[in-house]
Amino acid sequence: MPEQRHPPKVPNRLALTTRSALISAFLFSALLFSAASRPAHSQDAPGNTGSTGGPQVIKSEADLVVLPVTVRDRHGHFVAGLKQEDFHVYTDGKPQFIRLFMHNDAPVTAGLVIDCSGSMKENRVEVAEAAKDFLASSNPQDQIFVVNFNETAHLGLPADIPFTSDVSQLVSAVETGPSKGLTALYDAVALGLRHLALGANQKKALIIVSDGGDDASYLNFKKTLAAVQHSSTVIYTIGIVASDQANVDPGALKKMAKETGGQSYFPKSTEQLPGISQQIARDLREQYTIAFLPDQAARKGGFRKIRVTVKAPGHGGLTVRTRPGYLGGGSAESVDGGHR
Repeated sequence: MPEQRHPPKVPNRLALTTRSALISAFLFSALLFSAASRPAHSQDAPGNTGSTGGPQVIKSEADLVVLPVTVRDRHGHFVAGLKQEDFHVYTDGKPQFIRLFMHNDAPVTAGLVIDCSGSMKENRVEVAEAAKDFLASSNPQDQIFVVNFNETAHLGLPADIPFTSDVSQLVSAVETGPSKGLTALYDAVALGLRHLALGANQKKALIIVSDGGDDASYLNFKKTLAAVQHSSTVIYTIGIVASDQANVDPGALKKMAKETGGQSYFPKSTEQLPGISQQIARDLREQYTIAFLPDQAARKGGFRKIRVTVKAPGHGGLTVRTRPGYLGGGSAESVDGGHR
């Protein structure tokens, strides 16, 4: 059932200026962690396939639940150097056997989901120019793509280039298509999730820049959230919400980030953007990636609660951030956001 559509609202100048700067920072953050990446450093666990020094992919176990896990100390600093045996994973209170464990600089497949609706028209060229200043270099093991969306969602790269780490190609992808029309955020997220499934890296992320409003998607938020909960993708959102702006939904952005173990950001000024970019980049680099294979009953459907604890010698007062659970049965890739 399509969402009810509403007449587009005319954003104010502050929202336009902020949106341009936000997307510049957004692109910078994605390529920042890409440039910092090195071949994956992982610790082999029983049942862990693939060799160290390369992407860890378990192709034969499609039902793996992959968790992005961020660990901080009581001062809010990232905690590095933890071992697999320091982590304990539970679903609905039942302990799980860790099948995959990676840390720090594992290569990433990432999608940049950019709002290109009518409010972007005056800033599109500036966004691309700013991106050129920020995008320096990338690691060939990272796979990055762009989803542009207004009233429809479409991939920004050419059809024969599903992913790239090439700066010029990514900038061109941002420039693809006119800035006009309504906003199909939910369809864009669904397209991003489906495309991520084609990537070779176990670690996957979407970074979304939008006000969270949607007045053009074929999908509704409930179906979009279900797809997010089915996926193993971590989502970061950068919200553009002016005080007098209509048709916004910061709650949708917060929910998608929280349900995947990511974070949402709502900067009050452009001065905050460099710090946000650095936070996202470092968060992705410092994350632990943990995967387990649920039992047959847990794969049949229903929401399963996840809890991750960390106990390590010499470390006390640790806090853990990860996804609160996952939705068994089906797949994120099966969700269709309508025609493109």
